[in-house]
Amino acid sequence: MTNAKVTHIQGLQFIGTASSGHAIVMDTNPEVGGYNTASKPMELLLLGIGGCSGMDVVSILKKKKQDLTGFEVNVKGEQAEDYPKKFTAINLEFVVRGRNISEDAVRKAIDLSMNKYCSVKATLEGVAKISFSYKIVSE
Repeated sequence: MTNAKVTHIQGLQFIGTASSGHAIVMDTNPEVGGYNTASKPMELLLLGIGGCSGMDVVSILKKKKQDLTGFEVNVKGEQAEDYPKKFTAINLEFVVRGRNISEDAVRKAIDLSMNKYCSVKATLEGVAKISFSYKIVSE
């Protein structure tokens, strides 16, 4: 089981500590009582899906002996205007950099992540429309 504890610091600033022992600061804009010192919780959701899927894709591409020189996931989320302002759409753009990268390997790695392995994507599925694309940059 995964656990987390969120502790109030001041204003609307919190420290979240996961069962792994790692901590992260959360905050919000000064207009609503924060200090703007850290990511907002909704930003952390986007970071979570980008990190989860990115770890999958890089791991799979390394197993497929792809010569990666760089990798990033650009994540964009659209939120509803009315409260609770949940994400209605999330788009992930995978940017794979490397030498002689197989497009088929990239496509399969992303498909495996999005449809089998990424638990964050699976958790958000049905809540927000999740789409993805990729580009390969030869170096």
